[in-house]
Amino acid sequence: MNRIWKPNVTVAALIERDGAFLLVEEETDAGIRFNQPAGHLDEGESLVAACAREALEETAWHFTPTALVGIYQWPRPQGDVTYLRFAFAGALGEHEAERPLDAGILRAVWMTPAEIEATRARHRSPLIWQCVQDWQAGRRFPLDLIRHYER
Repeated sequence: MNRIWKPNVTVAALIERDGAFLLVEEETDAGIRFNQPAGHLDEGESLVAACAREALEETAWHFTPTALVGIYQWPRPQGDVTYLRFAFAGALGEHEAERPLDAGILRAVWMTPAEIEATRARHRSPLIWQCVQDWQAGRRFPLDLIRHYER
């Protein structure tokens, strides 16, 4: 019997303020890396809700997705996993300074595009820089492009 292949569905938040983007520095199997606030879609959760949740859990900042920046399919070079990433732009809300960050997240950090580009060797994937470039290019698609059906 053939194994059914499925990609890992993830969401990412492109949070910009005053010319800088909110990233996380996190522990990974490959060492300490930078990433957008991102994570996996939970069962029954909408992509938009997952993005808002992940941003809060990883940065302690509230975030409301308002547009889809892009959809990215990336097979890891190791060949073990393919990620299907939905990246969202949106509105930054309140910061909960005392809120603990998810396990493995060392800190949330604001970085300019030049700083992000300069740290590409420490990115968790090539999607980090590609998402920033797409955001800078003005890629914004309406959220009604995505349909979520409840059970």
